[in-house]
Amino acid sequence: MKALVTGGAGYIGSHTCKALARAGHVPIAFDNLSTGHADAVRWGPLHRGDILDPDALDAAFSLYRPDVVLHFAALAYVGESVIDPGNYYRVNVTGTQTLLDAMRRHGVSRIVLSSSCATYGIPETLPISEDTPRQPVNPYGFTKLAVERMAADYERAYGMRWVALRYFNAAGADPEGELGELHDPETHAIPLAIGAALGTAPPFSVMGRDYPTADGSAIRDYVHVTDLAEAHVLAMQYLAEGGDSGAFNLATGRGTSVLEVIQAVEAVLGRRVPVRDAPRRPGDPPALYARAELAAKVLGWQPCFVDIEQMVATAADWFRSTAGRDGLVAASAEPDHIK
Repeated sequence: MKALVTGGAGYIGSHTCKALARAGHVPIAFDNLSTGHADAVRWGPLHRGDILDPDALDAAFSLYRPDVVLHFAALAYVGESVIDPGNYYRVNVTGTQTLLDAMRRHGVSRIVLSSSCATYGIPETLPISEDTPRQPVNPYGFTKLAVERMAADYERAYGMRWVALRYFNAAGADPEGELGELHDPETHAIPLAIGAALGTAPPFSVMGRDYPTADGSAIRDYVHVTDLAEAHVLAMQYLAEGGDSGAFNLATGRGTSVLEVIQAVEAVLGRRVPVRDAPRRPGDPPALYARAELAAKVLGWQPCFVDIEQMVATAADWFRSTAGRDGLVAASAEPDHIK
């Protein structure tokens, strides 16, 4: 199949393009390169454009005639969404509607959506399942919830079928070293800790040591980016085979604390991670981890990476490589632990 991959030059999008090509499909990366990187597009063409631009979308659909869309293009910083919610609703919600309308014009009726655990907000019970009430606590989470509801409405009205994949914390890098994680600013815990250990980033901020957890730091569910990419390929194939629309958690079911992330980085690199204590961030739950049995049952998805040191090792290899070292940008002092 030919897949139009919005945000295909970004972190998860580029890994998914590689997975698509490896599975025999043709990925077409559609990206405005505001946060993506052109040199990460290696397994198919790059069509430069913005999801808010109907003409650019029409040009891409007319030129490549894709069978399906995989939609990654979005703004994804929780803190930034609180400061500038208007831009988040414009890009994430209006941008998705512009994309869906372009799909309708060109007769493309299947889409795989990049969603988020942020749609759940602060759950009352753990582990999180797809039936857990969705009560976002920030604009980013609300935009992702709105996109899922929009997809369901478009299915009822126009017959468009969809799968929404609710990620937990994306982590790691391509085990073959061809791709890695490169954000500006970087907010993910693992690259921030690696950068601190390598001396290319400020000391790592531990935002709260007084949570009701075993070591007092917040707990998150880390999922390797290669496993996330594979889930998109499976979801695309599931829709092509007539599967019903729906949402699926992508998680390992294992919670890893911030201090355990630091310990894993130190074990992999053989270096100390300099840290500094910071206060809790308002709204951060003590723990987030999830069940992913539905993705296993329906999509046939199982994560290959479940050990945090395995994930850290792939990321460390990337950042120690020439590409990763040269591209590492100064990290934020306040890691954004919810994605």
